Amino acid sequence: MLPPVTRHAVQVAGDGGPAGFACDEMLAAEVPVALVFNGVSHAVMMATPQDIEAFALGFALSEGILDHPRDCLDIEVRTHSAAQASLPEGVQAIEAGMTISTRSFERLKSRRRSMAGRTGCGVCGVESFGGLDLDLQPLAPRRWIDQVDARAVLRAMAALPPRQWLNAEAHSLHAAGWATAEGVLTDVLEDVGRHNALDKLLGTLARSGRLAEPGFVVLTSRCSHELVRKCARLGIAAMATISAPTAMGVRMAELAGVRLWGSCRAPRAVMYAPGLTERPPTHCRDCRTHG
Repeated sequence: MLPPVTRHAVQVAGDGGPAGFACDEMLAAEVPVALVFNGVSHAVMMATPQDIEAFALGFALSEGILDHPRDCLDIEVRTHSAAQASLPEGVQAIEAGMTISTRSFERLKSRRRSMAGRTGCGVCGVESFGGLDLDLQPLAPRRWIDQVDARAVLRAMAALPPRQWLNAEAHSLHAAGWATAEGVLTDVLEDVGRHNALDKLLGTLARSGRLAEPGFVVLTSRCSHELVRKCARLGIAAMATISAPTAMGVRMAELAGVRLWGSCRAPRAVMYAPGLTERPPTHCRDCRTHG
């Protein structure tokens, strides 16, 4: 596998006198990753070459290609040289080949046929508003959602920087983390792209069977509608971002019933959407029936 960060010789100006000085600096790797389903290439993403299996699975689930992790039968990751990939010298590439269920592949082929030959409107490569895939089914209410309060999200955010090991070297990577409902950070995935980092996290949770556990996503980015859509599609009921969300991101969270925190910079956090809370049944003292 290719290294996620690489060393480069640079010239630093402004320090050490007029001429500056030469030194080595670590840079985040950004390589083309081809996502191939049953031998058919579907997309090429620019990503950090780490946790590629989790990235491929998370992408397939969050984009609706797969309905369930068991629809992925196998993942094979291969590295291609520049010559093999017909890329400029020094630019290597990765292919993530997934074997998926027949049902999922037939649906993917149907979707690809419907998109063939379209001239995009400039938004997500679709030609009409109806192709934006913004219809979200509301999530079921979660009894634990009120535990995801300001204290919990700020606790998780505070724990995130020490776990961003690649960013500590290269200073240019996003992180997506998973925290328990109380704010205990358990997983951190990094990538140059915020969407990629989230897909890596979702794939990691899916591979370990933890998508249904109480908890929330934390992200070192703003919250746009695509990130909400990815989380809602996989049943994630709460998320928090270090920066403010877009108005569309908030609307998607409202429609999906996702609790959305943003601008999470201690000591302040802002709740933009409350999510759906399942209230425990109460008992009437007179008739002792559930109210």
